[in-house]
Amino acid sequence: MAVAVFGDPMTSLPAAAGADRLLLRAAGHARAWTALVGAAALADAAAAVLLPFALARAIDAVPPGGAPAAAALWPCAALVAAAAAAEVLSELATGCTAARATAWLRHTLVRHLLAAGPAPRLPPGDVAGRMVGGAAEAGVAPAAATEAAAALLPAAGALAALYLIDWRTAAAIAVAVPAVALLMRAFVRDITASAHRYLTVQGTIAGRLAEALAGARTIAAAGTADREAARILRPLPGLRAEGEAMWRVQGGIAARGLLALLLLQVAAVGVAGAELAAGRITPGELVATVQYAGLAAGFGPVLTQLLRLGRARAGARRAAEVLAWPAPTYGTGDAPPGPGRLEFRGVAVAGAPGLDLTVPGGRAVAVVGRSGSGASALAALAGRLADPDRGEVLLDGTPLPRLGRAALRREIGYAFARPALFGATVRDAIAFGPSRPPDARLREAARAARADGFVRRLPDGYGTPLAEAPLSGGELQRLGLARAFAHAGRVLVLDDATSSLDTVTELQITDALLDRFADRTRLIVAHRASTAARADLVVWLDGGRVRRTAPHEVLWADPDYRAVFGGTA
Repeated sequence: MAVAVFGDPMTSLPAAAGADRLLLRAAGHARAWTALVGAAALADAAAAVLLPFALARAIDAVPPGGAPAAAALWPCAALVAAAAAAEVLSELATGCTAARATAWLRHTLVRHLLAAGPAPRLPPGDVAGRMVGGAAEAGVAPAAATEAAAALLPAAGALAALYLIDWRTAAAIAVAVPAVALLMRAFVRDITASAHRYLTVQGTIAGRLAEALAGARTIAAAGTADREAARILRPLPGLRAEGEAMWRVQGGIAARGLLALLLLQVAAVGVAGAELAAGRITPGELVATVQYAGLAAGFGPVLTQLLRLGRARAGARRAAEVLAWPAPTYGTGDAPPGPGRLEFRGVAVAGAPGLDLTVPGGRAVAVVGRSGSGASALAALAGRLADPDRGEVLLDGTPLPRLGRAALRREIGYAFARPALFGATVRDAIAFGPSRPPDARLREAARAARADGFVRRLPDGYGTPLAEAPLSGGELQRLGLARAFAHAGRVLVLDDATSSLDTVTELQITDALLDRFADRTRLIVAHRASTAARADLVVWLDGGRVRRTAPHEVLWADPDYRAVFGGTA
């Protein structure tokens, strides 16, 4: 079934652009702490630029053969103390910035993943890795970018100070600045690409591990534990190669940066020495020149932040790939009055050219067909768990996309073949939904689903923690049905929700559907002839099309219809 949905405008951006935009949005949600990071970094940069000047003044103030005056040393001590305080504040602000940005990224990813719906796109382990590890990598970006920009200020300030001391020394260092800038640009590009590949391989391993854990019983029964372990860990050499590649990039840049620093300091000392011999600078200015040369060429702090920023961009890119999955948008309208009539107008189901169907309100309608006929796809369309690529589905004359999310979920409820239970206790699992029904209604729903009996036998009854409530497949289905009954709106959709039940229990639950919920529309995906026989109407699907709509007793005369159930009633 093709699906057309409407999502965030960011989904149309290329992955890299989407990643950068995502990082900007994360920075916006941590702007107060990011501003504090910037302020601390600026204070540290200012202290770093002023300290060589203060040292030069202190040295030049020393009389021949005498001791330096205390007044000349106090500015140096104050600047050292200010730099230390700024670094402590920067560490605190950096941690808080990363925490806020990471939290926002994870909330955004979780909300989008749940809004995008049930269609699988990546292994769950890979998705979890993007949300946990990838978001943590991306969360450092606001602070890293701010500190990288601030780390350039000492170099700029040092060049300006050198120019004021002696323009010849400043010129000797300034000629190398463009080459260093190109080096840093290449570093960011290479480290981002390498980190992205590393995280991708890591996600592959996590995805395979999650698959194996989900099928642990099957693996144990098949005796293939060693083979699965080898499959899970097969990408490890690639992970190692990408890790080594990152270290090579980082090491190569660091080595070249260190060499450039040494050469520039040698050049600065040589030029400054000649200037001192010529009497154009003082001894204190010579010391300041050496210090400023180190600041001007010392791009180590910048490279450190660029490394963090490159890894952050890689994590953000993987997060942006998830956010690019389209998610449906909802209207703001409420459901109109009506009996719960569903209309499918020209909708594409399972690749068929189009399907037209009207499910009358307040009736029990069974949907039958061979595997792959599109019955489950039709059930998903009925409550907008998926949208068709063309055509529309209407509830009492209103297209489903016009309804608000709360209105849609209030009016159309589901029970599934493999329900997932959420909440701390069994009671919470039944109550899980758009609103919490009263306990009396929960127990009534459990009785209708024939779940009340086994729930009461649990150690703490309805208060039993889910983790301590071992459930068979049939009991799990009955709790899923109880949840649907507790939140029953005008339409109930049962997608093969009784497949694990014995015949007697299924008949009892069908009685509840036909009697207790007689005023609701019930769309039942059925694979048993006994279920179809008790419905008011049967929709017979074949290859994604409606082959025929009629009561079961009328359709039973057709041998092709009987063959859907294996020819037995």
